[in-house]
Amino acid sequence: MAKIVRDLKEAVAEIEELRTGSSAPSSDHRSLEKALGAQIRLLRRRQDLSVSDLATAAGISLGMMSKIENGQISPSLTTVQSLAVALSVPISSLFASVEDRQDCSFVPAGRGVHIERRGTKSGHDYQLLGHLLRGDVVVEPYLITLHENAVPYTSFSHEGVELIYMLEGELTYRHGGESYHLRPGDTMLFDSGAQHGPEQLLVHPMRYLSIIIYPRASS
Repeated sequence: MAKIVRDLKEAVAEIEELRTGSSAPSSDHRSLEKALGAQIRLLRRRQDLSVSDLATAAGISLGMMSKIENGQISPSLTTVQSLAVALSVPISSLFASVEDRQDCSFVPAGRGVHIERRGTKSGHDYQLLGHLLRGDVVVEPYLITLHENAVPYTSFSHEGVELIYMLEGELTYRHGGESYHLRPGDTMLFDSGAQHGPEQLLVHPMRYLSIIIYPRASS
């Protein structure tokens, strides 16, 4: 039990150290409680137990049981242990979903996966630089190269938002009714539901990063 408490404290300390100046909402707010509650609910349903059944078996009130499953409170380790005993599982299994969220993708230089997309036939080369299997959103980072034989293509349209960062060469990029002259170091961030794409190819070779973000479809 002491080791579990120490491990949890170390995990919280690591999260605090990794905070950045980003204005994005903190991802760790109640995340442990919510993950724990979701895992308890999953195990309870697998055993065909009602909320009342599990609360009685663990010796806690029905109201507290409901709050735990909904991630509204932080149960004591004694309560967590009681729930694990009532579910006949090790305590570590109640935190399995937290461990599963540690998703990471590493792609060595030059090893991106070449992907066929709508612009491929127009001489646009796409290398996918990584992917994550979990999470509420999908992030697709591409390194896009426009070869000498590439031609303009401004009919891309898809869900989400897209960020473009120009690395090499020059081009004009169309988004909706506007065109933007991109040089190395320039950035665009836009709603990718509007039609968009390279409109004029000015200086070869052309390379830019394209990062597309959209909600993950629920299974």
